[in-house]
Amino acid sequence: MDRTEKENMVSSLKDLFEGTNLLVVTQQSGLTVAESTDLRNQMREAGASFKVTKNRLARLALDGTKFAELTPLFSGPTAVATSEDSVAAAKVAVGFAKDNDKLVIVGGALDGEVLEVDRIKALAALPSLDELRAKLVGMISTPATRIAQVLSAPGGQVARVISAYSEKGEAA
Repeated sequence: MDRTEKENMVSSLKDLFEGTNLLVVTQQSGLTVAESTDLRNQMREAGASFKVTKNRLARLALDGTKFAELTPLFSGPTAVATSEDSVAAAKVAVGFAKDNDKLVIVGGALDGEVLEVDRIKALAALPSLDELRAKLVGMISTPATRIAQVLSAPGGQVARVISAYSEKGEAA
């Protein structure tokens, strides 16, 4: 890699770090191409990204960003998972690491606040933004459904009483 390629890589990483809310630092040692592709596909489906980084270039890119405190985590075979959603990258990374010992979560940060591994796992347990929206819509629509049921119930009861009287009159 020549100097201009390195400068382009640092610039690209800096843009990535500045445009994200969540950064999860992982160490991936021995992942096969198929496993790596699977992880990237899962990240993409969740609206996140997974990128293997060169430590020296990543440290240069971190300088001056809200994630600068994560610089010491970049040693060994390092990769980063990023997402604009505050949960997506953590959820996929923790799920994948649970099933695959070759991926280890080292740390991360959310909006510049450094997170230890246990806090990233706790973050991954939270529902995503889409799940929260679905729950909210469900909670809002439930009272309307119940109101409709309550209002329709008296009419149904009256109809059943009239039906019962008419059947009783036919039987007599």
